[in-house]
Amino acid sequence: MTPQAAPPAEPAGAARRSKITPEREQEFFDAVLEEIRQSGYDAVTMEGIAASTRCSKATLYRQWGTKPQFVAAALRSSPRARLAGIDTGTLAGDLREAARLTGEWSTRDTPLLQALAHAVTRDRELAQALREALVDPEVAALEEILRRGVERGEVEVGHPALAHVPAQIFGVLRGRPLLEGRNADPEYLLAFVEASVLPVLGLT
Repeated sequence: MTPQAAPPAEPAGAARRSKITPEREQEFFDAVLEEIRQSGYDAVTMEGIAASTRCSKATLYRQWGTKPQFVAAALRSSPRARLAGIDTGTLAGDLREAARLTGEWSTRDTPLLQALAHAVTRDRELAQALREALVDPEVAALEEILRRGVERGEVEVGHPALAHVPAQIFGVLRGRPLLEGRNADPEYLLAFVEASVLPVLGLT
């Protein structure tokens, strides 16, 4: 792996962070995440992002310090909770809706997860940011869906399959591209939930 380039030297007394508008900051974040999706983490450089966003690389280094810190900030800029609003009134309905929505955004999130898979093993902050942005909010939402189902009496308390439902659904997102070369779209995820999740929970 090519060592991370050292930040350009700054004038004595220069501020650690410059004034960047939230809109401009989000432009930087969107650019680096899209580059990672398209080219992979290792191929993305601070210099390349600076060029694509028409700013100096010194600005990026001054604002975020290193590439891993920059990418971590980009991931944290828009935490996802896209499954949090699901409430159809039944556990089966909620899981079907979760499958549909997860499939809709898999075309953007799955490539990002795949591109960062190796990088997060080398940088703890980057791994934590990835979990906070793309993993923890959705797992928490699924656990809430399952909890409501238990409270309604649709699934017995302590059912052994409950703890594995998030891993099943999100595992399919990673597994299908590897096995079949295609993303787990809404139709595929819905079929998976119908065949592999609902029957185990005793739902129809």
